[in-house]
Amino acid sequence: MATDPKPFVIALEEHYWDAELAAGFKSPEVNNRGLRPKLDSLGELRIDAMDEAGIDVQVLSHGAPATQRLDSDSAVALARRVNDRLHEAVLAHPGRFEAFGVLPTVDPLASADELERVVTKHGFKGAMVHGLANGLFFDDRRFWPIYERARALDVPLYLHPAMPHPAVIEAYYKEYVKDFPSILTAGWGFGVETATQAIRIVLSGVLEAYPGVKLILGHMGEGLPFSLWRIDQAMSREGNRTTSFREAFREHFWITTSGNFSTPALLCSIMELGVERIMFSVDWPYVDNVPGTEWMKTVPLCTADKDKILHGNARRLLKM
Repeated sequence: MATDPKPFVIALEEHYWDAELAAGFKSPEVNNRGLRPKLDSLGELRIDAMDEAGIDVQVLSHGAPATQRLDSDSAVALARRVNDRLHEAVLAHPGRFEAFGVLPTVDPLASADELERVVTKHGFKGAMVHGLANGLFFDDRRFWPIYERARALDVPLYLHPAMPHPAVIEAYYKEYVKDFPSILTAGWGFGVETATQAIRIVLSGVLEAYPGVKLILGHMGEGLPFSLWRIDQAMSREGNRTTSFREAFREHFWITTSGNFSTPALLCSIMELGVERIMFSVDWPYVDNVPGTEWMKTVPLCTADKDKILHGNARRLLKM
């Protein structure tokens, strides 16, 4: 009996650490789970894990918080070095890696210039932004030059989680951190913080200022696809500025499956956003590759729609 050919698979929220940049990180999760060798690998270990799961291409991105908590004296030059080294890794493994750049967000104009450099000189597919940038949400007007340049270059910005604001941790989570430290991260805090960031971006006016800006959210949209109708209905009540939150979200955002291999969540997201707005991702090495690709074999979609999620939508958005 003939079997279906293996689908081409692109995964686009797959992380690594640059040794120079990561020297300033403190990550108990990485140490406790033994993830550092995987994060350090841009070669054999990583490619073997991809091959085991049937992943053809990873779009590489630096793990949080990347360069977003550095001072202006060091961030710009370091971001450039980090991006240059990532470019070398992509070149060393043709056809297996692509990349999102890091941005020195403490200097928004320099960030816009660095985005242009890595896209035009290195062929990067956009950039990833991690949570708060030195305490500021990414909708702040100081960051709008980055959106302007991303639109001009026609590349997406990937909004990735990072640790919640200290005041939020103190108010919401402190009683549970000792016994359940992941409440701050993938267990809950990451999603809330990143969904809030996305909501603020929609409400800020930046999407009207730069129509055509493209944004990506991981983890099945950080829960927002399931709340779009309610958010939109509430925002349309008397006293609110006239805007269609749902329409703006569906026009500007794409989502990925990173770290959320739930069939009900996927089907809900397809019904809300359309299958063309969803792309496959794993969140390696924080999440294992094989469960992601094995899960995709089981989802009740036709081959054409699976192919859109596994590679077609990423090819179109990232021009691969």
